[in-house]
Amino acid sequence: MNHRKLVIIPTFNELENIKEMVLTVMGLEGDFELLIIDDGSPDGTAEVVKSLQTSYPDRLHLVERQGKLGLGTAYIRGFKWALERSYDFIFEMDCDFSHDPKDLIRLYEAVKDRSHDLAIGSRYITGVNVVNWPMGRVLMSYFASVYVKFITGLPIKDATAGFKCYHRSVLEGIKLDEVRFIGYAFQIEMKFTTWKLGFKITEVPIIFTDRTKGTSKMSRGIFKEAVLGVIWMKIKSILSPYKLNQTESI
Repeated sequence: MNHRKLVIIPTFNELENIKEMVLTVMGLEGDFELLIIDDGSPDGTAEVVKSLQTSYPDRLHLVERQGKLGLGTAYIRGFKWALERSYDFIFEMDCDFSHDPKDLIRLYEAVKDRSHDLAIGSRYITGVNVVNWPMGRVLMSYFASVYVKFITGLPIKDATAGFKCYHRSVLEGIKLDEVRFIGYAFQIEMKFTTWKLGFKITEVPIIFTDRTKGTSKMSRGIFKEAVLGVIWMKIKSILSPYKLNQTESI
């Protein structure tokens, strides 16, 4: 079966990476399509995408938003866009090459037969596979996942990972308008919700390489949201058990 596959990449000031990323994804086997959600990048990121659309009119897509509205809202916009257009598998990926585009194929292979519903590109499933990060950030990221598992019971080694492949049934089953967080806590919330709804999750080992071009979007506020958000998710799951979204057909 020839599944329709859409890779969603949120961007803000990724001029140094965007052209190479688009060309790399377009060059992969498997006819991946790419949706860029750009938050009004003042550096001209969206203009580069538009110039490349002439070469890939049916595979390269762009949504422009006004203002920096956050990672989570960008992905929610992309998920809805994908579901409306009947894509079978929907991917999340960063634009800075910390995620190797070639691993999109491996994530797809992990879910294409529906033995799993969500594949996560995991930095920690086979040890610590991170390149060029300061030790402090490695420890913060690793123990964030330990913390998430301790508080929520989520059986995932890399709870904050942002490299993922969903089967459309997962995104149809989640009440996307009720997803609360917009920073890195969004990544935890989506995995926790997927697990609580009974979908099957697998982790695929990847090597994560810190960006060499552009600027990281990490901040103290994003980290604080994740720490407090995990507690909120656990309490919410006790007070209000998760249920599949019945307004969509799965």
